[in-house]
Amino acid sequence: MTYGTLTTALAGFGTGLSLIVAIGAQNAFVLRQGVHRHAVLWVVGICALSDAALIVLGVAGVGAVVTAWPAALTAVAVAGGLFLLGYGLLAARRALRPAGAAALDARGAATGSARAAVLTCLALTWLNPHVYLDTVLLLGSVAADHGTGRWVFGAGAAAASLVWFAALGYGSRLLSGLLARPRAWRALDGLVAATMLTMGGLLLAGA
Repeated sequence: MTYGTLTTALAGFGTGLSLIVAIGAQNAFVLRQGVHRHAVLWVVGICALSDAALIVLGVAGVGAVVTAWPAALTAVAVAGGLFLLGYGLLAARRALRPAGAAALDARGAATGSARAAVLTCLALTWLNPHVYLDTVLLLGSVAADHGTGRWVFGAGAAAASLVWFAALGYGSRLLSGLLARPRAWRALDGLVAATMLTMGGLLLAGA
């Protein structure tokens, strides 16, 4: 690998990481699943592979097509906003109910099926228009500035997504001791609820 190729890859990694590392619906869900140690591999894989697919589309120039069809983003914003509001209300309900705060069983595993976790993760990822704006449009346009090195830039951004979600999903289990206390878990659910409700409201307001 030449110095120029490495520099381009690192630029993609840094740009991708700067767009991913933020408190959002997807990150909050990955954090919650990681603390529960429930379907973490599925969730991390879906998030990383989805980002990689969207980054490929952006580098390939699909962003221009999305820009030419704004109705698509509007439809996604409405669907995503409604979904986030519903998920946020469920999280708020868990936070407000003392009985629901003890969400970890004796083995530290979460209740609920892996299928439900997968479907929720897919919805949080693909019904969020900000994902398209960040990966397809923004990353795609920045990658285009690197000319023939745009695919190396995209690979770096995809690697950043994988590293971040793996670290978030598997690293968050270090908080399981702290969140063994119902009060701490209710606080986390409250944070998740606030994040989901805020983003859902903003999506519907901007649709």
